Amino acid sequence: MKYNYTVTERFLRYVKIDTQSDPSSPTCPSTMKQKDLGKVLVEELLAMGISDAHLDEHGYVYATIPSNTAKKVPVVCFCSHMDTSPDCTGKDVKPQLVENYSGQDMVLKADPTQIIRVAEHPALKNQIGNTIITTDGTTLLGADNKSGVAEIMDAAHFFMTHPEVKHGAIRILFTPDEEIGRGVDKVDMKKLAADFGYTMDGETAGHIEDETFSADGAKIEIQGVSTHPGFAKGKMENAIKIASRIVDRLPKDKFTPETTEKKESFLHPTGIQGSLDTATISFIVRAFDDAGLKELENLLDKTAAEVLKEFPRSSYKLTVTEQYRNMKVVLDKYPQVVDYALEAIKRAGLEPVRSSIRGGTDGSRLSFMGLPCPNIFAGEHAFHSRLEWVSVQDMERAVDTIIHLAQIWEERA
Repeated sequence: MKYNYTVTERFLRYVKIDTQSDPSSPTCPSTMKQKDLGKVLVEELLAMGISDAHLDEHGYVYATIPSNTAKKVPVVCFCSHMDTSPDCTGKDVKPQLVENYSGQDMVLKADPTQIIRVAEHPALKNQIGNTIITTDGTTLLGADNKSGVAEIMDAAHFFMTHPEVKHGAIRILFTPDEEIGRGVDKVDMKKLAADFGYTMDGETAGHIEDETFSADGAKIEIQGVSTHPGFAKGKMENAIKIASRIVDRLPKDKFTPETTEKKESFLHPTGIQGSLDTATISFIVRAFDDAGLKELENLLDKTAAEVLKEFPRSSYKLTVTEQYRNMKVVLDKYPQVVDYALEAIKRAGLEPVRSSIRGGTDGSRLSFMGLPCPNIFAGEHAFHSRLEWVSVQDMERAVDTIIHLAQIWEERA
C-alpha cells in the first residue's frame, strides 16, 4: 500500500504526554493527566473531519468514521488505551530513533547500564534495516499502548483522505486506566454501538491473540489470637505468622508465575498486610479455563485449612472475586472476527500467527460486554520497562492491517 504514513510522527508526539495511571486513585480516570492526551486526540480527529469526536467525563475518547458504502456492514470498533504502566515512570519521555538497525545491542544513552540486548530480545533479529524507537534509558517509552493509539489515528486519517476506499461505519475508542485493570469500567456500550471490535495492543508484527487467561482475585482473611507478648505462652496465635506459613506451604516448583509458561496456570500472592490479631493475603489466580481456576482456588483453600489446624483458636475466610474470562469462549461463536483479521494481516504482507496471551486485554472484558474483540499486534516490545521499543515498520504494517480489515468487512457484507 502506497501511503504517506503519519503514524511515527503521531507516536513521537503522544509519548511525550505523561499518562501514567494510578492504582491507588479512586477516580476515573485515575489520573487527570490522561485527559491531556485525550484532548489532543479529539482535536486531531475533529481536524480530520470526524465531527462526533469527543472526550467524556471519565476520560474516554469516542469517534465515528461514517460508512461510505451502500452495503449494510457491521459496525467495527478499533480500541487502544491511553495510559501507561505505573511500574515505570512515563514523565519526560525522550524517544530515540535508531535508523537502519543492523542487529546490534542498543545502549541507551542517558543511562548506559540500560542495554537492549539481542540475546534477551530475539524479536530484534527480524528488524534488520528498520527504524527502531527506544527511550533514552530513564523512562518507559509508552509504546504500550500509544503505538496502538497512533496506528488507529493514522488509519482514521487514511480513511478520511481516501473516500474511494469503501468501508462500513468505524468506531474509535480510546480508554484510560487499562494498565490498572479498569480500562472498560465506564465504557458506554450504547453510545459505542459497535457489533465487533479489535484492540490494537499486541506485541510481535503479524500476531493476533484470540485467547487470554481467565482471571480471579482471591483474598484470605485470618483472625488470630492476640495477647500480651510477655504472657503469651500457650495463648497467642500470631496472624502474621499464620499468613506467612500459608504462603510458604504453597507449591514452589509449579503453579507460580516464575515456573510456568504457555498454557500453564498460576497462583500468585500479590500482597500481605497484617497485625498480631488479623492478617490478609491477596492473590491473583490465572488459568485458561474455569476448571483450572477452580483447581488452584481449591488448593489455596486446602492449604489454608491445613495450616489453621495448627492454630485451633484462629480462623480464616477465603473470598474469590471474578476479574475477567477467556475471550475465546465468546470469539469461537463469531469465527469471522478472527478470520477477517488473519486475512487483513496477510494483505498487509505479513505471515499471520494466532496466539494466546498470558494476561488480559480490554478486549477480554469487552467480549463479555457484548463486543467480541480479539487483540491485534501493535508492535510494542519490552513494555512496562526502560528497555521498551517499537519499530516504525511494524507500526506501519499495523496501520495497513486496520485499513485492510475495514475493507474486508465491507467486501464480505
